[in-house]
Amino acid sequence: LRVMSPSAEVQGHSPDQKKTLGGKRDVTISAMRPVGNYAVRIVFSDGHESGIFSWRYLRELDENRETLWADHLAELQRLGLER
Repeated sequence: LRVMSPSAEVQGHSPDQKKTLGGKRDVTISAMRPVGNYAVRIVFSDGHESGIFSWRYLRELDENRETLWADHLAELQRLGLER
């Protein structure tokens, strides 16, 4: 979930700015804070908390998790990064 954060820090401001994060194997969720009725802000143990995850986005991540995770692992390998 951390490496799929919708924040600009991870996703960039355009597709060519997307950042692939390595070294995120042991990151856990520290807290969750509701954002109205449509989203949640998730605070991660590595200090990242700028992403607001809409319920729709979380549902899309769940529905496509195998493909998204495989794509992430392939990108890590391509960049020579460790999970």
